[in-house]
Parts: sequence; structure tokens; C-alpha cells
Amino acid sequence: MFKPLPLFIGLRYTRAKRRNHFISFISLTSMLGMILGVAVLILVLSVMNGFDRELRERILGMVPHATIQADGVMRNWQVAAQLAEQDASVAAVAPYIQGQVMLTHAGAVQGALINAVSPEAETRVSIIRDHMVVGELESLKAGEFGIILGDILARQLRAAIGSKVTVVMPEASASPAGVLPRLKRFTVTGVFKVGAQLDGSLALIHLRDGAKLYRLGDGVHGIRLKLHDLFEAGPVAWRIASQLPSGYWASDWTRTQGNLFQAIKLEKTMIGLLLLMIVAVAAFNIISTLVMVVTDKRSDIAILRTMGASPRTIMLSFMVQGAVIGVFGTLVGAVLGIVLALSVSDVVAWFEQLLGVQILSADVYFISYIPSQLRLDDVLIVCGSGLLLSFLATLYPSMRAAKVQPAEALRYE
Repeated sequence: MFKPLPLFIGLRYTRAKRRNHFISFISLTSMLGMILGVAVLILVLSVMNGFDRELRERILGMVPHATIQADGVMRNWQVAAQLAEQDASVAAVAPYIQGQVMLTHAGAVQGALINAVSPEAETRVSIIRDHMVVGELESLKAGEFGIILGDILARQLRAAIGSKVTVVMPEASASPAGVLPRLKRFTVTGVFKVGAQLDGSLALIHLRDGAKLYRLGDGVHGIRLKLHDLFEAGPVAWRIASQLPSGYWASDWTRTQGNLFQAIKLEKTMIGLLLLMIVAVAAFNIISTLVMVVTDKRSDIAILRTMGASPRTIMLSFMVQGAVIGVFGTLVGAVLGIVLALSVSDVVAWFEQLLGVQILSADVYFISYIPSQLRLDDVLIVCGSGLLLSFLATLYPSMRAAKVQPAEALRYE
């Protein structure tokens, strides 16, 4: 089959056994470095994507995507809820009452965030039903003053199903005996665990019980919105709030949890740049390999020049040789990285079983396995970076080869 002369010479030099075995070793090292760098970069970025996905699903599955609130008590919240449901970007709406309290049981005292919710509506905007450890969300019934605790919070209070937990309000009530704190006893009806900090700070009660506790009558503190695209939370919430009478305002998850996800995004970027240095080192090895090959093949270059090969042909020949190392290393590294990214959870579980250790303990971390989410754009960016660095690494040695003068190279032959 006909091949262009630079491609034929470049592939021939790549396959040929060299007299200088050190050059072959450096060439192999360059290829292995490229394979390792690309594979590790794809794997680490996939794991970072997995952690980002788990945090988004768990934390943003519990906290509101967006909320609509009033300056005081929201009395006609049904009107706001109906308006929000008419928006195509809103998936579900639920009312809530929220406040900071102290919980006491068996001598233990813990601060907590009380969320008073409607069990029927809450299942549409929250993942709480899927993460109940004991009991169920429907166990919250109006007038029975039941409470559902986070797993960590329940352990801190040493509370179990049926335990009587006292809720201490940050308010005082005047009585003939003087000023006394407002107290209310609740019965534990369930425990949830979502694997986030909310397990140690959140408690749920029924919406009507919350209204009695905070003396709101038929009012609520706000309505919670679940959106189809959580990254549109801010504009959508403010668009809905602007259609309501004055005194209503909106908030979204970027104000409460945005810093966490920005930190994860920054960490992923920095780790990606640091690991890209592995690929860069492999590219520098390509430069070293080609420089030594050019020195080793000076006489061959001179003969090709005397036979009529142009400097451009010589330059392209050595660029082909360097590109073969870069392309092969990048493609093999990409395949290896994809395989590892798709199976990292199983591989880590196998090592844990083999060594009898647990890398991520569920008691310490919010998940007990290594998550991974392979993204096509990450693979394309990594492969593109590897190929670009490989191409740039071939330029200097190739131009040096093109400048070899036949008379100078053959003077001592």
C-alpha cells in the first residue's frame, strides 16, 4: 500500500531496533508515562465527579433547591404554592415551618434545626422517605406530636423509637411563677440517615404540630421548591417571588450550600492540573527521546537529504515518530482509565475484602464506598491535552533534524 514518505520513514524508525538501547528505554518510559498519566487523570476526575454527584443528590435532596418566604408569617401560602406549581421549571412545592431549638433526652442536650413538614408534600420535594432507617415519614400525624431524628442526633440524645424528647424553644413565657422557657415533649417515631451533616442537626415534625409550637395558626414560614434543573434555582425563585405582592422574597441553595460545591469544583480543577503534570513529564521524555534519535540518526538524515529529501520531509518523519508514542500512550491510557473509572468501586471493595480493612468508614464519612462518574467531556479534554502536549514535544527535535547539513553529518563517516 502506498504511504507518504514521512509516514513510512517515521513508522520505520519507530519499529526498528536501535543500536543504542538507552534510547529504546527512554522511548518506552515516555509511552508508559503517557499511559499512566492519562489513565490516572481520567480515574481521579471520575472519582471527583462521583463525590460531587453524591453530595448533590444527598445534601440537595434534603435541603430546599429554593424557598419563597414572607417578611412575617406567610398566611396565604396556598396562593404562592399554586403560582409556583404553574411554573414549568418547578417540579414540586411543599410548605414548611423551620426554627432552631434545643433537644433534651436522658440528660443529653443538643441543638437542632426543626423542620415542620407535611408528610404527603415532603415526599415530592425530598429524598427523606428513601433514607429512613427506622419508622417511616407517614408516622408523623397531626396532633400526636411525633418527631423524626437524624441518625447522629438520635445517638447523641440516646433516643430510640418511643423515647420522649423535650423541645426547648428559644423563647420565654410569662407565668405566675415567673418567666419560664417554652417546652414541648415529642415522641420519637422514626430515624433517618442521609450520610451528611444533616444527620446530626435536623429533626422533622408535622406541619400542624409546628404551627402550634410556633403559634402560627394557619400560617407557615415559607414554601419549598424542587426544580427540574437545580442550577436555575435563583432566577426561577426570584421570578416567582416577583409575581407575588410586596413583602415576599426568595432564597436558593447557592446561598446555603454553594460554597461547598464551589470548593469541590475548585479542588477538581487543581487536582486535574497537578495530575496533568504527569502527562507533561511524559511529553518531555518524548523530547529527550527524539533529540537522542536525531543525534543517533544524523548519518541517515544526511543520506536522505542527498537523495533529495527536503527539510520538511525530514521534519515530518520525526514528528510522526514522536506522534506514534503520544497517540499510542494516550489511547491506551484512555482505555485503561475508562475501565478503572467504571470498576473502581468493585476494585476497592475487593481490596477491602482481601486486606480486611475499610477505606471509607460509614461512621466517619457520608458514604462507605468510592463513587465514580465517568464523563465524556473529561475523557475528551484529557485525551486532547495528551495529544497536544505530544505534538508540541515533537516540534523542537523535528526542526533540529531538518537543520542537519549532509556535509557536516558525513564528514567523519
